[in-house]
Amino acid sequence: MSGVKIKPLADRVLVEPMPAEEKTASGIIIPDSAREKPQKGTVVAVGSGSGDVKMEVKVGDTVLYGKYAGTEVSDNDKDYLIMNQSDILAVV
Repeated sequence: MSGVKIKPLADRVLVEPMPAEEKTASGIIIPDSAREKPQKGTVVAVGSGSGDVKMEVKVGDTVLYGKYAGTEVSDNDKDYLIMNQSDILAVV
């Protein structure tokens, strides 16, 4: 867990969002106010599951999640999202 003190409980997952795109494919710089919220990130910690939920993601997985999924938390000046495993749409 590379220094992260946050330990998700039950079927929750801690995800480090990937940075938002700063440029379009054609090279146009996107201002902060117009950047899309990232929907892709890296799993940095997972809970142990619950009675009826088996954890299917593991630390290091790159995942896609819904635009409004999770709750923002900070640890050591880094921003993370903590979400239910069910909020994750896919492992890529």
